[in-house]
Amino acid sequence: MNSEDRLPLGIKLLSIFFAFGAAICLITIVALLFPGCVLEPIWGLNPDAHTAFQKIGKLSILLMFVVSSACASAAIGLATRARWGRPLALGILIVNLIGDLLNALVRHDLRTLIGLPIGGAMIAYLLMRGRVEDGDPKDRTNDIITLCDE
Repeated sequence: MNSEDRLPLGIKLLSIFFAFGAAICLITIVALLFPGCVLEPIWGLNPDAHTAFQKIGKLSILLMFVVSSACASAAIGLATRARWGRPLALGILIVNLIGDLLNALVRHDLRTLIGLPIGGAMIAYLLMRGRVEDGDPKDRTNDIITLCDE
């Protein structure tokens, strides 16, 4: 296997990130389907989410299923270098970034602002990685990405 066939470290890490997101969504679905079960203590991590999910009702399960499916698909798409993997991951990250910004502005929850630089860095990496893989001859980011992926 030559170095071009190997999955870059950054893409591996993003695949793991999205797989973890899918797993957390599935745990949330189980906790919503079976209130009071062994997973009940997870709501202590984010009691506001628990309240919001209770207000939404059964639709919250569908919402979490859609998010879990999207995250799992992004993880698989990135890990297999599928043509749709990077755009899907970018879409999920952009929607999440917008959500973090709206939470900060509308709900005055400044804690969500931590997601902006983190999500922005992931988006920038995927965009730069795409330019390298698409073979832009004027692109000098390959040098930066090679350093990040080693």
